[in-house]
Amino acid sequence: MSTSDPLRIPRRRTLSVLVEDVPGVLSRVSGLFSRRAFNIDSLAVGHSEIPGLSRITVVVNADDVLLEQITKQLNKLVNVIKIIELAPDAAVERDHLLIKVRADSTMRLQVTQAVDLFRAKIVDVSVDSLTVEATGAQDKLNALLEVLEPYGIKEIVRSGTLAISRGSKSMTERALRQ
Repeated sequence: MSTSDPLRIPRRRTLSVLVEDVPGVLSRVSGLFSRRAFNIDSLAVGHSEIPGLSRITVVVNADDVLLEQITKQLNKLVNVIKIIELAPDAAVERDHLLIKVRADSTMRLQVTQAVDLFRAKIVDVSVDSLTVEATGAQDKLNALLEVLEPYGIKEIVRSGTLAISRGSKSMTERALRQ
């Protein structure tokens, strides 16, 4: 296939994977990506609204062909209940970020004002630093990091992307009806 084939153009994809909440399921899912030398950009997992089921949100950079291969392989795993790709315009996606920023008494007001512009929160204060909590789209969080960089970022902790489809439809309701 030529590189101009639209099916072969990689782009950011978000998969929501409903799985049985059993030991080793995350290892099997991530191992599938690893065995195929397929990089995961973001991975988040947690309990769902139904006891015994968890939701894994996986963000990858893939073309249509590769995504279809991965989806087929994931569906073969025993503990996988359902997989859906969440289109950007049909989903709400958020990341969570904690940033420890240098902020002595001379810079504290400036850092606080920058944090307020991004509707982030200061969650810890020490003599020479502030810890900032922010939630939002990746672009917003990246912009916040750029603004805080000149003050001196001491540490960053960032979650994987969490995503859910817009509207009243529920992935778990659809999965349990099948």
